[in-house]
Amino acid sequence: MLLIPCSPAPPARRRPLGRPKTPGRLKATALLASALSACLLAASAPVTPLGVGDRLFPYLGNPGYDVASYHVSLTYPGSNSKPLQAVTTIDAWTTTPLDRVNLDFTHGTVGSVEVDGEPAAFTSAGEDLVVTPEDPLPEGSWMRITVRHTSDPTPAQNRDGGWVRTADGLVMANQADVAHLVFPCNDHPSDKAMFTFQVTAPDDYIAVASGLPTGVERDGRLRTWTYRTQHPMATELAQVSIGRSSVLHRTGPHDLLLRDVVPNKDRRALEPWLKKTSGQIAWMEGKVGRYPFETYGLLMTDADTGFELETQTLSLFERDLFTRPAHPRWYVESIMVHELSHQWFGDSVSPRTWSDLWLSEGHATWYEALYAEEKAKRSLEARMKTAYRASDRWRATGGPPAAPRVPDPGQKISIFRPNVYDGAALVLYALRQEIGRLAFEQVERAWVSRYQDASATTEDFVSLASEISGRDLGGFFKAWLYEEKTPPMPGHPDWK
Repeated sequence: MLLIPCSPAPPARRRPLGRPKTPGRLKATALLASALSACLLAASAPVTPLGVGDRLFPYLGNPGYDVASYHVSLTYPGSNSKPLQAVTTIDAWTTTPLDRVNLDFTHGTVGSVEVDGEPAAFTSAGEDLVVTPEDPLPEGSWMRITVRHTSDPTPAQNRDGGWVRTADGLVMANQADVAHLVFPCNDHPSDKAMFTFQVTAPDDYIAVASGLPTGVERDGRLRTWTYRTQHPMATELAQVSIGRSSVLHRTGPHDLLLRDVVPNKDRRALEPWLKKTSGQIAWMEGKVGRYPFETYGLLMTDADTGFELETQTLSLFERDLFTRPAHPRWYVESIMVHELSHQWFGDSVSPRTWSDLWLSEGHATWYEALYAEEKAKRSLEARMKTAYRASDRWRATGGPPAAPRVPDPGQKISIFRPNVYDGAALVLYALRQEIGRLAFEQVERAWVSRYQDASATTEDFVSLASEISGRDLGGFFKAWLYEEKTPPMPGHPDWK
């Protein structure tokens, strides 16, 4: 996610069924281990909301199972003021014996729940949907949960995101903790899964979703589109667009399928920007390696969100970013690269916990700034020097990069503060200064290769950088990532 200011100045600122999960999954971490004891519920115990113990979002996600896939079926009524009818099917493995299964879900009405084809009791607790199957589920069992529910596009009180209403339809913006306002899920980036989206809408609408299309069916005046991912995805990165849109197709490097979604009336005006994507992908591949997914494109929407978002394979942008003359061209292009680079950093390699957010936003900011330097001669060093001057202030208000302060009440996206953008990019600049450009570039390529399709931690990054540099960098990262004061910048003793 990138918050966009009103001024033109640069801001300071997501396995197939049956396939074993990657080593970077939550079930192998202390985070889940500490939460599992809460999952051993007796049938007579009070119904309570659970979580995986995330420091910033304690009740987000649920312990006791590991999702393999979601099938999300949505029927759009042609109005943004009416709920969508929906069916969400979740296939998962249990990782501990379960009498109940907690799902994250709120802001919708549940009609029925089935577990393995049999009706199951359900109730709500906080923002959890608590399901009680007819028979307890032993550890290591395969379960299928089917929830028939509504998905409400009207704004939720004191919450940002979920469905975003546009001038002609809907898009999703689920970061950081609001996918469960749209569909029942295990709403934490540590539990990535495969997705299938099936979207039915009146035939004057177009539906596009994360992944590749697998078919379109017509039934009278309705059309149903199906999309399927080929790589696991975090719930916060899911995207479904429904609108009176044009879908534009082209190819990128090594015949990569590119598809862009734009409002019909803006197609011609936005085309010059869309043509830049292929070259930007080639530039990123030259830095960190091959693009990690099956397709990419830009979803340009007529909505006022205040941010751009790296939804997997289809990045969400405000149309006005490209049509408003206040922003210079080099700045807009660098923002395009920011969201593109997230496909590697944040989507393919996702943060294991929300405290690891700096690994996503810091890297996206880094490549945004590096692109601006190489393509528009906007000095990276000058930007980092400016960030260095502000770093102590950012740490005081937002916390150190890897230990961000908890969100402000009622403002969950307030974790997206300058300390995890330019403040985190500053850490990467310091690392390059400390170990040298060659070793730094090796770390970057190894990071997105080793942890592709997985979730990874700050500790994983520290270990990898130490391994490649041949040095113990624990002390270096402790100071740069966790201390209240910014350490001296290697190679720049004059920076204050």
